[in-house]
Amino acid sequence: MNAQDFIDLIGSAAQASAKATGVPASFTVAEAALESGWGSSQLAQQGKNLFGVKADPAWQGDVLTLNTREFLHGTWVMVPARWRKYADWQSCMDDHADFLHQNSRYAPCFECTTGAVFAQAVAQAGYATDPDYAAKLISIIDQHGLADLDGGV
Repeated sequence: MNAQDFIDLIGSAAQASAKATGVPASFTVAEAALESGWGSSQLAQQGKNLFGVKADPAWQGDVLTLNTREFLHGTWVMVPARWRKYADWQSCMDDHADFLHQNSRYAPCFECTTGAVFAQAVAQAGYATDPDYAAKLISIIDQHGLADLDGGV
């Protein structure tokens, strides 16, 4: 799937989530693109899981078991992992937004009204260990005109 097809596929769900949760649609689509390889990951295709969210013991929904690469005892190994499986893109995005709302360290992010600024705030709050995470998201937002999705909210 190419980038525009992916944006067309999930854009309206991201906008609906933005209306309900305050997470900018441009941020959601950019992060989904980065985390799922533009929807090409096995996890996205089989589980509608765009953000690589594992199914912890508190998860009450469906589960998909797929192998993942983990660094254990000084070496990379493939191990089975339980992932959250969603019925549709909307459920995935709403769950992701709930995660951000439920963790107080992300509270300042919701003062941000653009996807780019939201991405910077999320990164500053420690969302990812990649020091270039916000820059990668902002690049996707800019390169694909995703800020336009925020105008429809």
